[in-house]
Amino acid sequence: MGFCRRKCSLSNSAGSDSTGGDAPLLTTPLHALHVELGAKMVPFAGYDMPVQYPLGILKEHLHTRSAAGLFDVSHMGQVRLIGEGAAAALETLVPGDVQALGQGRMRYSLFTNEQGGVLDDLMITNMGDHLFLVVNASCKQADVAHLRRHIGDRIAVEYLADRALLALQGPQAAEVLARFVPEAASMRFMTAIEADFRGVAVLITRSGYTGEDGYEISMPDVLADTVARLLLAESEVEAIGLGARDSLRLEAGLCLYGHDIDTTTTPVEAGLNWVIGKRRRAEGGFPGADVILGQLADGTARRRVGIRPDGRAPAREHAPITDASGAPIGEVTSGGFGPSVNGPVAMGYVAVSAAAPGTPVNLMVRGKAIPARVAEMPFVAQRYYRG
Repeated sequence: MGFCRRKCSLSNSAGSDSTGGDAPLLTTPLHALHVELGAKMVPFAGYDMPVQYPLGILKEHLHTRSAAGLFDVSHMGQVRLIGEGAAAALETLVPGDVQALGQGRMRYSLFTNEQGGVLDDLMITNMGDHLFLVVNASCKQADVAHLRRHIGDRIAVEYLADRALLALQGPQAAEVLARFVPEAASMRFMTAIEADFRGVAVLITRSGYTGEDGYEISMPDVLADTVARLLLAESEVEAIGLGARDSLRLEAGLCLYGHDIDTTTTPVEAGLNWVIGKRRRAEGGFPGADVILGQLADGTARRRVGIRPDGRAPAREHAPITDASGAPIGEVTSGGFGPSVNGPVAMGYVAVSAAAPGTPVNLMVRGKAIPARVAEMPFVAQRYYRG
């Protein structure tokens, strides 16, 4: 798929490996802990990762929605951009307004290509003396090469190979983390602090990929096991695998790179117009600006939408979408069972004529037309803490 290899879809095949080939699987610093906890391990983005624990995906999902779940996301890429002008340099590769990002604040953005397609999505945090990026696991090597090739002559691009990353998510995440880092409780959504976690220097952002309040915690990889065990010892916290992570993000209407967005989709088609800053719309200066700004002005032929199938049968990725007459109008990009809504949910791209919420459509599953309707996203209310 060009710049970034396609990520495996846990909602389709939890054990598929997006990397291909016979390369040995990598492991995160918490691999031994996952095995100790009885996790079912599967290949994911080149890593041996826990797809679920004995609790099971359904209960892990619901526990995160009601209490607090701990996810190992150490396979993600962590990068520092160091040097005067780092924000301006990064703006030549993304459509977001990075220069206006205040210290201790973070922003979601996209690497785009000259055709307006999405190379990867990423989180950008202004740490004052550097920018801290988190990129997708299966794209991280290509992302670092992309950064070094285009702006490495202006700033230092430092890949943080010795860092682990944990996500603590759920309505009780703040209460739990505050026992170790009291100042975490007053953090607002999309902010960051450097803190001490029982003697471990950590970087904490109030962010996540579940639609719930929560945090991501970056730390030295050699101390990840210590931090994880301390958090798991709290009564509210359960270990959560990638299976529930996928169903949680789908219910929250969040894109999975390589599925809902990729090099063949633009931010406007994906409904991610909000990542393109007002100044950037006026000035351009990012890859694919002519295409993307043209679509903002003139519209697109298709749009990403939420879909609620009737009945109980889920529609998976690549399921064709047709209109009431059977004419093809699009394709499902993510789909599965939503435990919080107690029914199937999906997202995909449809012709703009069929993109209005409530529009009846059919999903073709094993040759059978499943009635469905276009639905607003997220499928569950997002509960980010905004103070």
